[in-house]
Amino acid sequence: MAYLANTFDCIILGAGAAGLMAALTAGQRGRRVLLLDHADKVGKKILISGGGRCNFTNIGCSAQNFLSANPHFAKSALARYTQHDFLEMVNRHGIAWHEKTLGQLFCDGSARQIVDMLLAECAVGAVETRLNCTVQDVSRSDDYTVTTSQGVFQAPALILATGGLSIPKMGATGFAHDLATRFGLKLADVRPGLVPLTFSNQIGDFMRGLSGVALPCIARADRTAFDEAMLFTHRGLSGPAILQISSYWRDGGTIRLDIAPDLDAAAHLLAMKRDRPKAQPATILAELLPARLATALAAQELPHRPMAEIADAPLRKLGAMLNGWDLTPSGSEGYAKAEVTAGGIDTASLSSRTMEAKAVPGLHVIGEAVDVTGWLGGYNFQWAWASGRAAGEAV
Repeated sequence: MAYLANTFDCIILGAGAAGLMAALTAGQRGRRVLLLDHADKVGKKILISGGGRCNFTNIGCSAQNFLSANPHFAKSALARYTQHDFLEMVNRHGIAWHEKTLGQLFCDGSARQIVDMLLAECAVGAVETRLNCTVQDVSRSDDYTVTTSQGVFQAPALILATGGLSIPKMGATGFAHDLATRFGLKLADVRPGLVPLTFSNQIGDFMRGLSGVALPCIARADRTAFDEAMLFTHRGLSGPAILQISSYWRDGGTIRLDIAPDLDAAAHLLAMKRDRPKAQPATILAELLPARLATALAAQELPHRPMAEIADAPLRKLGAMLNGWDLTPSGSEGYAKAEVTAGGIDTASLSSRTMEAKAVPGLHVIGEAVDVTGWLGGYNFQWAWASGRAAGEAV
């Protein structure tokens, strides 16, 4: 089939994880693919992920590890391109990897290996890539016309893979959301996800004094809970448990922390009063918690007396707090520190099989731009691979 120089079967906006997967998939199916990005290199988020080693998927990934207004939407794409499928590609390219906690898979070497693998697969499909290419306008008649700083391009299919609003210093914008809404697609509750939470007033001052202290906890919001580590910061709370629960937290809502997991803290404190009556409360608490936190909680919640001289009621109250510390964040650290954008293009607008807009033929939306948000630990990359594959197979 003969093509005009600037016509393609598919134009993909965004050369991140999802866009690269869509491009290599469509290209290897014989489609003429143009991949555009305003950045000066592909896969920028891939390169910084996992401390530079790329937590490229999770061995236990399933649809249960994702948050969406429609929790069933992600099932189709995730079932048709699984973590095992992506791992097969990694193995085929000879990339050494290892499994860390909770099923997280990382490169032994550099995240650059994942980017190089994806580019090699794009080369097999003869994908044309243009970087430093700013999109100036997108219109649709029979085909999509994309006007850019490097020329005007046309194709019957357009894939939006420009991500969300998280980490704007790396060039993230609301482009996908803006363009999708121009074509009549709706947005669902866009907000920062996997983000540290901030606190003000007295509790903020308390946390600031504990900056750098980390400990295991169970963090809860409504009926969702994560059993991982938390970290006090100069602005509030971070660490895996907090990042995880932040995606489920809403402005004005509370979170609950169990900082003495697997222990009935109230019963333990009362037992220590009986068994070690001369001990100071801070000493007892330091056997359960980091020393700085133990000292701060003892000073704030209990009189400075030996355990025997403290009434049962304040011990019970502190024990209940250790197992269920209810906190109301004043906010979050926002998109600048968010690992993902939660919410996005409403999944009711899209086909779960092809990622195509139901009312706009040829327009597909994939990856972080869609209202599908994974947990911390490789899940969002797996969504990028799976949704990219779904769109790439459909164009």
